[in-house]
Amino acid sequence: MSLPPLSPEQQIRPRHFELRMAAIFFTLLIPNGIYIPYFPLWLTENGFGPEEVAVILSAPMFLRVVTTPFLTAMADRARDRANVYVALVAASVLVSAGYFLKPTYVLVLAVSLALAVVWTPHSPIGDSIALSGVRRYGANYTGMRIWGSISFLCANLAGGFILAHTGAQSVPLIVFLSFCAALIAGLFAPRLGPPRRASPLSATDMQASGPKLLNAYFLYFAAGTGILIGSHGFLYGFVSIYWKSIGIGDSTIGLLWAWGVAAEIGMFLFFNRLFASSTVVKVMVLAGVGAVVRWLIFPLIWPLGLGIGGFFAVQTLHALSTALILIGLQKMIAETVAEEQTGAAQGIAYFTNGFCTAAVTLVSGPIYDRFGVDGFFAMIAVALVGLACIGLAARSAPKRS
Repeated sequence: MSLPPLSPEQQIRPRHFELRMAAIFFTLLIPNGIYIPYFPLWLTENGFGPEEVAVILSAPMFLRVVTTPFLTAMADRARDRANVYVALVAASVLVSAGYFLKPTYVLVLAVSLALAVVWTPHSPIGDSIALSGVRRYGANYTGMRIWGSISFLCANLAGGFILAHTGAQSVPLIVFLSFCAALIAGLFAPRLGPPRRASPLSATDMQASGPKLLNAYFLYFAAGTGILIGSHGFLYGFVSIYWKSIGIGDSTIGLLWAWGVAAEIGMFLFFNRLFASSTVVKVMVLAGVGAVVRWLIFPLIWPLGLGIGGFFAVQTLHALSTALILIGLQKMIAETVAEEQTGAAQGIAYFTNGFCTAAVTLVSGPIYDRFGVDGFFAMIAVALVGLACIGLAARSAPKRS
């Protein structure tokens, strides 16, 4: 089916398109850089136990894998996706203010669930606006998107230093102000009119094209990547709490998180030089091995007296256990999925990653409550299951001539 032509207004490149989108990406990931490492600390400081922390962190993950495709599809049907983006960011500002109320378990869980609905679509909608600029005007996507990674890293660092002086009670205020900054940048988002093709997370595309992807290779691969990503649930939920419990300060915790992000960025920069000739299966096996080694070493660092330097060393493995998985997944889709099915493929991959992370985060609460940092050993078993799925995918890989 041929696509409708661009209107005369849509053919005009908005002024400073790449600069404005860089500002969007920079501001939309600042809240993530605060929420992921420091929100668990705020929860424990307010008296929530490990099981309650696990539920508060995991329940929104389950919810967002259901709601996000419908909201991004709604953005596709709107007169302009930027308007939907601004509305969702404004809603995030309002909902995040709920954390200023007395933090009871029911209230915090309700605010977290509502925030997941309006917050999670920010990134895919921002990506869709940027990619429209790439298609229509030849904009440089990586030049825009890299500012999101930079802001995430900066938020890790700045958040740690702020919390070192104010304590974890300032986390809701920082998150709220971050959303306010994202809203200001969103008001200047380029208006491109309606898209000409559904977004990568369109629920309609997933329903129509998904069954065509139900082959053993793709399903095993998607399951393997989802489970490997999911094995990080224990890390994201409880590593900051663990570091705090052994006396590591907030500023150092921020540096440790930032170091992992820096290693991830480094892998993105040098992947083609290192793995251009490697098969996607080899890349994913290396990623899985990196995850197993990471979870094996993590609980031993402090007992063996390796100190903070040991944690920085093991955080470097984020380049393997996370960056390689994300790159390998896109490499597999690019090599084996037809162009008209890539939207459905991305949607299925998003679902598996989100569901597995949520499931592991949910069970991580009781695990941490009983075993503490030794719960990382349980993540080895999770990662090995992911590696087994990658092995099954390799056996069912399509034959090349």
